[in-house]
Amino acid sequence: MSTQERASARRNLDKRLNSLRNKDQLARPPRGWIRAIREALGMTTAQLGQRIGVSQPRAVAIEQAEKTGAITLDSLERAARALDCDLVYALVPRKPLEELTQDRALALARRRLARTRHTMALEDQSVAAEDEGEQVKRLARDLLEKPGSALWKDE
Repeated sequence: MSTQERASARRNLDKRLNSLRNKDQLARPPRGWIRAIREALGMTTAQLGQRIGVSQPRAVAIEQAEKTGAITLDSLERAARALDCDLVYALVPRKPLEELTQDRALALARRRLARTRHTMALEDQSVAAEDEGEQVKRLARDLLEKPGSALWKDE
């Protein structure tokens, strides 16, 4: 995938994910979505279990697993179908993807230049602060344009 294609993919994903960034709206209810929806519908755990195809104690265990974060996606999907719901699964970046990649490129560029600055200082050479800022920007831009995963390699 080219640099332009990756940038376009980031922008498109950011547009789609923008509406999901409000964590409060998406926060799991204290006792879990399954239980909250089941109770709102007036459904018993026995009825839920029957609709899922499991015993009543297993339905309770599924609700508990969701509450503790130990539920599998398969179980969550089956419970959603039993409640006539759609399971919506998404990873929502804390910041827009474009911002994440730019922040990463700048941080990596600063780290790389800090090593160079240290070596140059030992050799009694130094770079002006404004030149260093330009070097950081230039290196960050190069990292963003470089194909592959150089941006995410830990150094």
